[in-house]
Amino acid sequence: MTEKKSPIISFKNFSFQYRAQKKPTLKEINLDIYPGERVLIAGPSGCGKSTLAGCINGLNPFSNPGECSGELIVDGVDAPKSSIFQLSAHVGTVLQDPDGQFIGLTVGEDIAFALENSCMPQDEMHEITRHAAELVGIQDHLDYAPHELSGGQKQRVAIAGVMAMRPRCIILDEPTAMLDPNGRKEVLEAVRELNRKEKVTVILITHYMEEVIHADRVYVMDSGNVVMQGNPKEIFSQVDTLKAYGLDVPQVTLLAYELKKSGVDVPDGILTTEELVSALCQSN
Repeated sequence: MTEKKSPIISFKNFSFQYRAQKKPTLKEINLDIYPGERVLIAGPSGCGKSTLAGCINGLNPFSNPGECSGELIVDGVDAPKSSIFQLSAHVGTVLQDPDGQFIGLTVGEDIAFALENSCMPQDEMHEITRHAAELVGIQDHLDYAPHELSGGQKQRVAIAGVMAMRPRCIILDEPTAMLDPNGRKEVLEAVRELNRKEKVTVILITHYMEEVIHADRVYVMDSGNVVMQGNPKEIFSQVDTLKAYGLDVPQVTLLAYELKKSGVDVPDGILTTEELVSALCQSN
């Protein structure tokens, strides 16, 4: 019998209330994320998904004061009783504004910033920096200044800076929100490669539901609660429920849904144009 993996992140009846607010933002969360998974956490603005991410990486309650109840274990660490510094060794975070994340004068300096602060020997630092840059396909831009990069390239540099610290988990909090479609595509491809090559656990926080396609598991949040969970097909088989929570549905999924309502024999949970074309060919 294959031994079941233990979760790398585990919420048990976990709630969080910001000190300045009268009600909890997160309410009785029960959620497990396993090593190497690609997990997407979706939901409308204000649903609590960024607060959830902040609890995993320690921003809540250590930078944003508040009260926790229940249990949150992150890579074996009791997160609410830990610190941002301790959790940073386990979890890296990339935010939505790439310009606000740059510290170095060049791409190489930025990726190496945390390594240099840890007084790592130069040879080792350069090797790790180049490897991190290669992971996201930015190795030919190490001497570039940040302003010379596109939005997608800047986010890839931010990801490389996180990966240089070798975390077991990376959180991307709306990383494509300020990017054009090409920038969004290249960032998501870089994240998929990280997951494939490095087996890093990926948590993507987003309201772009089309980004769900390459996830292993999806959690949908609303009003501080996890209201849906499953694999992408299971989630997108529930179009009416997603719309009721104020979430957009990819055009191809919506088209398949409308075709099925009109009597065309197509399966639920269509995620790509290729799937829809295949289903239509089989139905004829």
